[in-house]
Amino acid sequence: MSAISENKESIITQSPVVNVMVQNEVKQRLITVAEYDKMIEHGILNKYNRVELLNGVLIEKMSKDPKHAALNDSIGNWFRERLSDRAYIRLQNPIVLNDFSEPEPDVVLAKPPRETYFERHPNAQDIFLILEISDTTVSYDRNAKAEAYSKAGIAQYLLLNLQNQTIEDYREPSTDGYQSKQTYKAEQNFRLLAFPEIEINVGELLPIE
Repeated sequence: MSAISENKESIITQSPVVNVMVQNEVKQRLITVAEYDKMIEHGILNKYNRVELLNGVLIEKMSKDPKHAALNDSIGNWFRERLSDRAYIRLQNPIVLNDFSEPEPDVVLAKPPRETYFERHPNAQDIFLILEISDTTVSYDRNAKAEAYSKAGIAQYLLLNLQNQTIEDYREPSTDGYQSKQTYKAEQNFRLLAFPEIEINVGELLPIE
């Protein structure tokens, strides 16, 4: 076999290994919360860019249809009526989970007073509860969002699943995800972890069909 043939054989044999090494050396450039906020401050991102930051990546948010928007408002009012000044209710506004995540959940129950958040967004230690209203993004909210909230230590995460008219109740956060999950139907009741005296009838939060 000639030297040229040997070289060709060597290249063919080694090329898959080289390709794997190159792929493994490629790194993503993650965006920090500080950088994300600067992009908003300087107009690089604005209200027309429907995005949120999760795990260092800009995620495009789905547009809210009338049902989603109406539910968001009614659930916010439901919590305000029952909790009064014991929790500050935020709707579709930013929270900071860590240096790389600034999502905008549908409903957040944060520790009062509201003046605390004039200079900064709530962080994980400020939050009693997060609720997401989900239809076309159930898988994303159940997996990526739940994992991010769990790793940040959010004690209770509710997923209102419009596909099957249930509420998924996630508790016991850990770095490996929530360790407890209960699914409630319209006729069932459950209580808030931070406010156990508040009993929720699931049907009150679901849309009227």
